[in-house]
Amino acid sequence: MNTEVQRQNNPNPHVLIAEDDVPLGKFLRRQLESDSYNVDLVQDGEAASEVVNRDNYHLLILDLNLPKMDGVAVLNLVRPKQPQLPILVLTARTQVEDRILSLDSGADDCLLKPFSFSELMARVRALLRRNPYLPGNPLQVGDLILDNRAFRVERAGKRINLSGKEFALLEYLMRNARQTVTRAMIMEHVWNMPFDNSTNLVDVYVKYVRDKVDTPDSSSQMIRTVRGVGYVLSEN
Repeated sequence: MNTEVQRQNNPNPHVLIAEDDVPLGKFLRRQLESDSYNVDLVQDGEAASEVVNRDNYHLLILDLNLPKMDGVAVLNLVRPKQPQLPILVLTARTQVEDRILSLDSGADDCLLKPFSFSELMARVRALLRRNPYLPGNPLQVGDLILDNRAFRVERAGKRINLSGKEFALLEYLMRNARQTVTRAMIMEHVWNMPFDNSTNLVDVYVKYVRDKVDTPDSSSQMIRTVRGVGYVLSEN
């Protein structure tokens, strides 16, 4: 079983920790894993921005003082691409202005170092409760439902059979429902590759999915082309 399928079948939240204090980062990972979270750990901002946009995470715990790229720069890169991702910032900076900058840059919460682990966990739980895309919570847009634990898609109660890549593409479109996503964004998030103008791979797979989701019997067409930009999925 490959890693992606394992994640789809695993009901536990997937968390990325970006922390350059190695002992603290390892401690947080151990404690979270002991509470049945799936945890990845990186130690610089460049790695954080790359990994968080490559894999599917339910929470990012982000230190502000990271090497190579600081936490605010990571926020500025990640937030536009993943507007739904909960982000908890950890900081030793005591200035209120630093915390305000973090929140204005896209953080959902800030925790000042040193902190108690019990407080961190309370904040983690609170942020995850706001996340509608946790495993076990099927995605729904209109009459279209995608259950990533059961690897099942239905529209108006009728089962839709998709290949693995078609499923991943539809899931990405549904996670970004009512927002236009570019071909480059789709290639990066679904295929984990940079966009290549010489290939029509994205268009071909969007057609595969559209033909299965938007049938002649459907109440409306949900996947629409935004000319010159990309695609949008919405209920009307």
